[in-house]
Amino acid sequence: MTRLILASGSPRRKELLEQIGLAFTVKVSHADETIPFGMSPEQAVMHLASVKAAAVAADEQDDFVIGADTIVLLDGEILGKPKSRQEAKEMLQRLSGRTHAVCTGVSIRYGADECAFYEKTYVTFWELAEEEINSYLDTGEPFDKAGAYGIQGAGAIFVKKIDGDYFTVVGLPLASLYRQLKRLGWQGNAFFFPS
Repeated sequence: MTRLILASGSPRRKELLEQIGLAFTVKVSHADETIPFGMSPEQAVMHLASVKAAAVAADEQDDFVIGADTIVLLDGEILGKPKSRQEAKEMLQRLSGRTHAVCTGVSIRYGADECAFYEKTYVTFWELAEEEINSYLDTGEPFDKAGAYGIQGAGAIFVKKIDGDYFTVVGLPLASLYRQLKRLGWQGNAFFFPS
């Protein structure tokens, strides 16, 4: 039986697929996540998703494999996961009171076929007081997230508005993913909860 495999160790992506009831397994990709020089952010996020999916699909030719990657963009610069408390603080200070973009790239591989796409959502933050930023840093939440915040967690209180798909910001655009899986011939359904 053809399986659906998530090529990611992200607990958030796993939770999102569980949220819509997909039956899937997780196989973490250990692909090289270096971005080739000269790629646009949109190309980069699809490239990273593609190499993750390809690394797992090499051993899973008969299954549908999903790779994904999310980046935060501000002033044309990619804000990755902060490497320190100070870097996280600086990112949040830069995001304060401004609009930034979040891109999630997705690659679906099935045999020799690949579908790669990205979704972009714009997020506007309220002005953040220094004590709010410091309190948020104390939670530990920012340190494994691009842009140093999680919209699905305590970071939600910073968000003034979003323009686009909320789930793109969390890390996996569910509606687009589901439709592309169907287009590639996947026979499964959402809302399937195995007993």
